[in-house]
Amino acid sequence: MADAATTPTRAMMQRDQASAALGMVVEVDEPGHAVVSMRVRDDMTNGFHITHGGLVFTLADTAFAIACNEDHTITVAAGADISFLKSTVAGQTLTATALRRARSGRTGLYDVTVVDEQGDAVAEFRGRSISTNRTI
Repeated sequence: MADAATTPTRAMMQRDQASAALGMVVEVDEPGHAVVSMRVRDDMTNGFHITHGGLVFTLADTAFAIACNEDHTITVAAGADISFLKSTVAGQTLTATALRRARSGRTGLYDVTVVDEQGDAVAEFRGRSISTNRTI
């Protein structure tokens, strides 16, 4: 794992109020690779008492954001898709693992798998990134 004090995403995550409010924990922060976990709370469930899909997406998107900000150039999402595979409930811990698949010029492709505490796949997310001309 990279030294948290030197990773380019450290400043981004310190200002990320949404991820903090959701209780996300960055487990791994490396160029092209990130792992983020989140315990599902009661207020994260929908009317069917299952984890709201938007919050599963948010967890995956956070791991994607960390993985694609591989250097000091600000990189953002150009698009993303998610497939929901299994529902979860309050009390469960979800873990999103993002991995770079391709990076060329200003664009990149990243896959994120979200699993529950048993290691069962909850969602598969594919994110497309684009680097800006701004630096962190």
